[in-house]
Amino acid sequence: MRILGVDPGSTVTGFGLVERAGEGRRGFVHVAHGTIRAPRDASVPQRLEFIRTRLCDVIAEHAPDHAAVERVFVAANVRSALVLGQARGVVLAALAQAGIAIDEISAREVKKAVTGNGDAGKQQVQAMVARLLALDVLPPTDAADALAIALHRAQSGRLAGLGVRTRTRPRRRRDLAALVEARTR
Repeated sequence: MRILGVDPGSTVTGFGLVERAGEGRRGFVHVAHGTIRAPRDASVPQRLEFIRTRLCDVIAEHAPDHAAVERVFVAANVRSALVLGQARGVVLAALAQAGIAIDEISAREVKKAVTGNGDAGKQQVQAMVARLLALDVLPPTDAADALAIALHRAQSGRLAGLGVRTRTRPRRRRDLAALVEARTR
């Protein structure tokens, strides 16, 4: 299975592809990575179209089976959050148009999965991705984030394929609340 990770941005969008290693080997191998850099002097609609077009080129060239995109975080600057949301929308639309199944993953989940620390910095993620994929050169930070997203999806996808079920903390709380309510009846 080939997985495309995307770290959307209004000026720089990172992408990274990994796939399962060959028979008898464990882990995943690096396929490709890069950044899509929209012209800074272009209008927002022009930058969004640039991102969409280049991402469609990546999809056509590498034919991913699945994609994972970083989930939106709450930004302090409302305008930045809006433009980031628009870039994410363009990415999601391009992937959906290609018929690729999409997962959305939070940055914290990805950092925790790749480095063991949900608060890891960009350089830590960059170094760990290079190590996990045996890259000779550190990928650009946006591409490293995208590779980390793809790696996280690849690992969680393998576990999901085995029928492993996980429960999140909020669900346990609901279950506990139902148990307490049942006992008080």
